[in-house]
Amino acid sequence: MESSPTKLGSKALHEQLPSLQVSKEKVHKLAYSLLTLKEIELDKIGDNMILDLRKRLVMEVEKLLPPPVMLPDRRLEHLVETALTAQIDSCTYHNSSDDISLYEDHCCGKDQMPTKTIQTLTDHKDEVWFVQFSSNGEYLASSSKDCTAIIWKVMADGKLTLKHSLRSHQNAVSFVAWSPDDTKLLTCGNAELLKLWDVETGACMHTFGDHGFTVSSCAWFPDSKRLVCGSSDPEKGICMWDCDGNEVKAWRGMRMPKVLDLAVTPDGEQLISILSDKEIRILNLGKKAERVIVEDHSITSLSLSMDGKFFIVNLNSQEIHLWDVAGKWQKPLKYMGHQQNKYVIRSCFGGLNSMFIASGSENSQVYIWNRQNSKPIEVLPGHSMTVNCVSWNPKRPKMLASASDDHTIRIWGPSQTDKTQ
Repeated sequence: MESSPTKLGSKALHEQLPSLQVSKEKVHKLAYSLLTLKEIELDKIGDNMILDLRKRLVMEVEKLLPPPVMLPDRRLEHLVETALTAQIDSCTYHNSSDDISLYEDHCCGKDQMPTKTIQTLTDHKDEVWFVQFSSNGEYLASSSKDCTAIIWKVMADGKLTLKHSLRSHQNAVSFVAWSPDDTKLLTCGNAELLKLWDVETGACMHTFGDHGFTVSSCAWFPDSKRLVCGSSDPEKGICMWDCDGNEVKAWRGMRMPKVLDLAVTPDGEQLISILSDKEIRILNLGKKAERVIVEDHSITSLSLSMDGKFFIVNLNSQEIHLWDVAGKWQKPLKYMGHQQNKYVIRSCFGGLNSMFIASGSENSQVYIWNRQNSKPIEVLPGHSMTVNCVSWNPKRPKMLASASDDHTIRIWGPSQTDKTQ
């Protein structure tokens, strides 16, 4: 160790480091590291141990020297990741999981988006009020004013075929909810009972409550064994059931307002409900802590992101508001351009990493926003009457479904001929 590199290291400690304003304590630690190595008889140590000692020394030096002298650990990797993220964030139509190269600027075209009708489903005989894809993306459920719900199978080629028509309801069916394991389906309506169906057989497994217990919305807990439902009747409130119809818990009473919509986060910890038109209530079920958000205009629907970190609400003021579940935001992100004054319009998250929002509209069109832009990036014509609900396939980011008063469901996919950048 009595070689020129050691002497150069000592000279650097004495002459160069003071000009870098490195503290005396750090200089002492550096000197100790050099002396420690100097005292080791390297000729008695194997090459692997010498290499390991050198790595340890470099790590210690990185901790002590300021960034202008020594690059922080994994700095280049961090810079590359930042550059890639910036490219994705600036790409309006980014909806592909393909690798991104630093050798050229990244820009997805409109052909990555579901902008073209690839199939029209006409089996419902009246207004279609709700559609929702299953978590695995293999099924679509729809419900209608014709008192039925339909389970559709998504085939390998992207076409949908009718699997089951569910015909036990006596009134319009306005809401469906898939169990997280996709083996069961809930159906309900403002003047209807809550029913549980077996997806494989199409059989009705259970009807919840008596004839006076009408349910406006419902949601599942992540174990697919418990469910929660809300009623527009304040006396019924919110009820938690198991799949056999046993009531597990209930929130009801004279002070309980009517429930318009609700959702449960994927971790099962947060219950989000829309109460009395303008109030959003977020209940932490474990901590029993509650947070309330009050909107200025009436809320018609609620939709939760796949990761459970965000939710959107449709307002009759022709706006969609995006909130964070954790409550860090003081104000929501807002999206405008669609038409909504009189009817219940439902929107959804979708696309790669849920970076897009889609919504129906009273002007018979479907609207798509990039979450970073308040104005729509695509407006899709095709329906002839109000579009009530949309659903984005969680496993096929280029597949979107829309339900309309024109009695049809449209399946949207990418336009193969549209290569506009």
